[in-house]
Amino acid sequence: MAIPFQTILHADWSRDARKRWIAAAVRTGPGWQVEAPCTIGDSADFVAALFSMPGPVLAGFDFPIGLPASYGQLTGFAGFTEALKMFGTADWAKFFQVADSETQVSLRQPFYPRLSSAEAKQRHLLEGLGMSSINELRRICEHATAKRRAACPLFWTLGGNQVGKAAIDGWQSVLQPAIRDGARLWPFDGSLASLARAGVPVIAETYPAEAYGHVGIGFKPRMSKQRQDDRRAAAAGLPAWAALHRIRFSDELSAQITEGFGLSKAGEDPFDALAGVLGMIEILDGRRPEAPTLHQLARQWEGWILGQRG
Repeated sequence: MAIPFQTILHADWSRDARKRWIAAAVRTGPGWQVEAPCTIGDSADFVAALFSMPGPVLAGFDFPIGLPASYGQLTGFAGFTEALKMFGTADWAKFFQVADSETQVSLRQPFYPRLSSAEAKQRHLLEGLGMSSINELRRICEHATAKRRAACPLFWTLGGNQVGKAAIDGWQSVLQPAIRDGARLWPFDGSLASLARAGVPVIAETYPAEAYGHVGIGFKPRMSKQRQDDRRAAAAGLPAWAALHRIRFSDELSAQITEGFGLSKAGEDPFDALAGVLGMIEILDGRRPEAPTLHQLARQWEGWILGQRG
């Protein structure tokens, strides 16, 4: 069954504002009109715009939205949304300040390390946060499965696959102001169907690579989304997929797909913005579930990646 959101957006997020791209789609009767990705610009203006778009509005972001339950339960808050409102204030003023040394790592300053260093070890996180295994600092949706590797733990901020610094930026510049203005967070505040009736924007966590296989984007071994020719080849099936599901691409978007999103390696950013919004259409049109049956800890603390199976 279709879920009645009218406008959907997907942001490929970065701490660098120049690398923030968004793709948007608007429902048109039984189908969708999808526009070419564009840069986001000022995050405050973007958050404000969510409240003026034709609703209901669903916005997806590719940074973590949630906390590992083993950590969250130590904070004393009832759940992630309550904790999020307090992070960066009062006793939690240092929450978003990445620790310089292992001696600073603590419940109220959990991100580490601020600078790249061969001496920084993940065991410093475990010791500072009182954990015995690095998996305790991963959410269930981040654990390894037969089809995917384990994700980098939220609080570890070193390496090419770290997500902690993007989460810090996204939570401060998007989530906190959005929920202050009344936005809701999926799945913490309910299912997509229930949230579509809330009358305010809804924000969800996404993962573009999860959406590739849902919409016919195919990267073969040794292909890279940083190469124009590989992006062009991987997206070759998108026009047929779109026609099958009554989805229209703008002329500009069709041209970008044909051209592989340009010569630059940075073409991967608008490419992922598009992949994310198309994956969201699959869910809202009822062709893919939003999530498996979620444990209470996922609804309370950890959240989930939209469209990811267990």
